[in-house]
Parts: sequence; structure tokens; C-alpha cells
Amino acid sequence: MPERSLPRPDRAEALLLAAGRGERMRPLTDTCPKPLLPVRGRPLLAWHLDALARAGVRRVLINTAWLGEQIPAALGTVYGQPPQALALHYSMEGQDFGRALETAGGIARALPWLQDVFWLAAGDVYMPGFGFDPAARARFAASDALAHLWLVPNPPHHPRGDFGLGPDGRALDLTGDAPAARWTYATVALLRRALFEPPWCDIPPGNPAGVAAPLAPLLRRAMAAGRVTAEVWHGDWTDVGTPERWAALNAAAPDAPTAPPVSSPP
Repeated sequence: MPERSLPRPDRAEALLLAAGRGERMRPLTDTCPKPLLPVRGRPLLAWHLDALARAGVRRVLINTAWLGEQIPAALGTVYGQPPQALALHYSMEGQDFGRALETAGGIARALPWLQDVFWLAAGDVYMPGFGFDPAARARFAASDALAHLWLVPNPPHHPRGDFGLGPDGRALDLTGDAPAARWTYATVALLRRALFEPPWCDIPPGNPAGVAAPLAPLLRRAMAAGRVTAEVWHGDWTDVGTPERWAALNAAAPDAPTAPPVSSPP
């Protein structure tokens, strides 16, 4: 990517994370990036793309690293048909740095191409009923929060969860054996560009040095200042993190009809 910012109207409204190696998914991911693995007849990433298109999003940025050239080759630069077509752009971390930059590093790299408020979603999560609601985005934009997280009930493989949720809707960083309930971060969020600027983040916009950094420390810092909100999602959600979970997802019949795709996936 060139080291410059796009004009604000041209900046992406969503960033999909698709750079990871998917070590636990081997051997499936030895030749195919995890976000392109088929889930119920479509590439996993297509479920998010279709939902974003139906929600009125028009520009999406996808970060890539492992087998990263396969993702733009499969999805192209336009996804779907007018009037719901998505313009797709790519942050090629593998091409630029030879590796993935982790979540915060990848977002910092993509920052010049993102709107002031943007959706974030992991490309390896199956969440078919999630709607990327424009009203939720508007509420977040009008708030003082730096991040709004969607949490889910703790799955069997992550029984301790990640974060708490206060009665005022603020996300809580509960550590140790805190008695309050914790939920699992669904890896879907609304974020504000300011979270990736000082004093919260010291990586320069565009991340020219290719610094790899996780997102959780930034979120916890902002939680301590009361600047992160959250809500619980009770719909279908699967972290497609192992071949067994992937196989079970494909073997199980959907619990309910899902919305049709915006376009036939590649």
C-alpha cells in the first residue's frame, strides 16, 4: 500500500482480518488461507462481506499475510452487484513485511485507509445472523467510547471468557479469579481511529516499520479509562479455529434460514 491517506469519502467503513497463519487449522490451511475455507457452501469471509453489503457498507479493507495473494485473487476488487456492490481493498502485510502484524499492528497499518469510525471483524468467525447495524454505528459515533465490542457466551474451548460487562454497558477488564461473569470477545467491534493514536497507541499511522502488536492491551487501557462499551450477542457464533469445529459447522444443518448472499461466492 502507498504511504498516504485516502480522502475521507474514499476510506473504508470496515476492516476484515484475514492475515493469520491458522496454525491450529493445519493441514487445511497449508494450501488455503483460513478465511477462504468453505463454510456451508461459501468462503468463510463471504458471510461477513454479504452482511456488510446488506447493511449499506460500500468500502471494505481486508488485511492479508499467509497465502495472502489468494484472497484478492478469489474475491477481486468488487464484490456483489449494484446497488449492494462492495469495493474491496487490501492491506498486503505478507507482501510488505513478510509476516502478519497481529491485530493492533494490522489496524495501525490500515489506519490511513479507514474512516474515523469503522467496523472490525475477524475473517475466521462464523456469525451468520449479525447485521452490522448502521444504527449501532451511529450510536457509537455519537458516544465518547473508543471501542464497542460484541461479546458472546463462553464456548467450551474458552470457558473463562475475556471481559466483563457493567450495568452501564461499559466493558470491564476482569482479571484473575474475579467473581463477576466474563464473556468471550466475539472479535467483532466498532472502533474509533483515535484508539490507535497517542496516548493509547504509539505506532505511527500506516505502521511504516511493520510493528507487530496485539489489540487486547489497547482495549484494556481504554477500559481502565471507561472508554470501551459492549453488548452480548446471543445468535450463532463459531470461532472456526480447528478442523474439528470447521467440520462440525459444515456437517450441522443451520438452525434457521440465513439471509441470501449478495452474490454467488467465487
